[in-house]
Amino acid sequence: MKALGERIVFEDNHVLVVNKLCSELVQGDKTGDICLLDSLKAFIKERDGKPGNVFLGLVHRLDRPSSGLVVYAKTSKALSRLTSSFRERNATKEYLVITEKQRAGSVGLDPAGRLTDFLLKNGKTNTSRVVQGPPGKEAVLDYQLVEELQTFLVWKVHLQTGRHHQIRVQFAARGYPVRGDLKYGARRSIPGGGIGLHAWKLCLPHPTQDTQLILEANPRESQQDDLWSKISLFEH
Repeated sequence: MKALGERIVFEDNHVLVVNKLCSELVQGDKTGDICLLDSLKAFIKERDGKPGNVFLGLVHRLDRPSSGLVVYAKTSKALSRLTSSFRERNATKEYLVITEKQRAGSVGLDPAGRLTDFLLKNGKTNTSRVVQGPPGKEAVLDYQLVEELQTFLVWKVHLQTGRHHQIRVQFAARGYPVRGDLKYGARRSIPGGGIGLHAWKLCLPHPTQDTQLILEANPRESQQDDLWSKISLFEH
C-alpha cells in the first residue's frame, strides 16, 4: 500500500481528497483507533512545518471496511460550502462494487437499472435493513454491470441518496452480498480485510472557484484484495 502522502488525490489551499484504505476510519469514533483525519493533520503539520493546530474538517463519510475517495476541507469556509454541496446533491459519486453472484432463490438483477427501497438503521448493531416504508428512509441507487468474473460480479453504482450502508444492504437484499461483507451475508472474508466496495469517482463544485473537481481513485492502490487486478476496467 502507498504511504499517506502518496494517496492524496487532490490538494490546494481549501480542499484535500485522499484515497482511503480499507479499515481506515475517516474520523475518530468510540473504538479509539487512529483515524484518517488525525493522520492527515499530523502529516500536514510535519510536511508544512505548521507551529499550531491544523484545521481539517470531514465533508462526508465512507464506511470503514470500504475504500476510495474521501473529501476533507482545509478551511471553515470550504467545509461549509462542500458540506452543502453534498447535502444538496450537487456532488456526484460513483462506486465500484464487487458482489457474489446471485444466491439461489433470489430475484435476479437486470444488467442495469435502479434500486429503490426503504432502509431502517439499527444503532445498537450498526446495521440497516430493508423495510416496507416509513419510518425507513428512502434509498435510491442506479447500477450497471461492468464485468463478470468466475464467481463474482463487478458493478458501477451511482448513489442518488446517502443512507447508512446503502449499497451493501440493497445488493445483499437481492441475493448479491458485497465481497467480504460478512455483516450482510458474504460467504467469506477477504485476506487482508475490507470489502469489495470502492468510492471510485467524484465530481463536485470547488468551494471557492467556479470550477468542477473531477477526481478518480484506483482501488488497486487502497485495497489488498488481488481480485481487483483481474478486473479489465483498469487494464491500459
